Amino acid sequence: MKRLMMILSAMAAAMLLTFAVVAQQGAQQGPPQGPPPQGGQGGPPRGPGGGGGRGPGIDALVIEDRTGFDSIFDGTTLKNWDGDPQFWRAENGSIIGESSAEKVVKVNTFLIYRGSMPGDFELKVDLKMNSTNTGIQYRSIELPEVGKWVLKGYQADMDFNNQFTGLLYEERGRAFLAPRGQMVHVGPGGKKRVIANLRNPDELKAAIKSNDWYTYHIIARGNRLTHIINGHLFSEAIDDDPAARSMGGLLGFQMHVGPPMKLELRNVYLKNL
Repeated sequence: MKRLMMILSAMAAAMLLTFAVVAQQGAQQGPPQGPPPQGGQGGPPRGPGGGGGRGPGIDALVIEDRTGFDSIFDGTTLKNWDGDPQFWRAENGSIIGESSAEKVVKVNTFLIYRGSMPGDFELKVDLKMNSTNTGIQYRSIELPEVGKWVLKGYQADMDFNNQFTGLLYEERGRAFLAPRGQMVHVGPGGKKRVIANLRNPDELKAAIKSNDWYTYHIIARGNRLTHIINGHLFSEAIDDDPAARSMGGLLGFQMHVGPPMKLELRNVYLKNL
C-alpha cells in the first residue's frame, strides 16, 4: 500500500507540473487565433466595395450617380433655356457656347435656365472648355439695366488654365468668397475668414485636365455652398451675410468677355432638396 501511495503521489506531481507549463505558454502566446472577421485583417466588416478611408456601411463614391436628379437638358434643343442665339446652341447631345473673332462677347452673357428658380438643390454637369473663363451661376438675379441675359449672383468658377476652377465667386457682387482648397465663413458686411484648409490647391488643380471633360457638382443647402469636381471637394462657404446672400434664384452658364472660346456642356442634372 505504501508503495502504491508513493506512485500515485508522483503521478499527481507530474500532472501539476504539466498544467503549469501549459498555462505559462498560454499566457505568453495570448488567446487562440481563429480566422479573421469578414472584410479584413481582424477589423470589422467593410461596406460595399471595401477599401481604406470609409467606415462600415459607407458606399464607394460613384461620380456618375444621379439618383433623385432630373435631366434639365434634353440633348437636342434649348427648351427651357434662354440666351443670346449668336453664342448658344444645342448640338450632338451637348449645349454649346461659342464665341469667335466675328462674334465677340462684349459683356459677360449667360444661358439662363427658365424651368425653375432653385433654392436648396444639387446640380451635376459634365463640361469642357478650350479657352479663357466661364462659370455656373446659381441663386442669381437678372440685371436688365446692364444688358439682356446678364446675371448677378453665386458662381462656381472655372477657367482654361485652372487658376480659379472650383472656387466660389459672386458675379457683380462680393467677388471671391471661397478660394480653392478652403472653407470660408462670410459674416455680416462681407467679412470673410478661413475656417478650414481642405486640401492643397495645387493637388486639386491636378485633378482636372485642360481641354478635357470633368464633372462639376454643386450643393446649395441653406447658407452652405459646396463645390465638388471629379469627386474632390474644391471649396465650401457658409454665408452668414444676411444683407447680401441669396437663398434662391436663377441657374445659368456663362460666356465670358475675352478671346474666342468654346464651352461644351452635357448631362445637366438638377435635384431639388
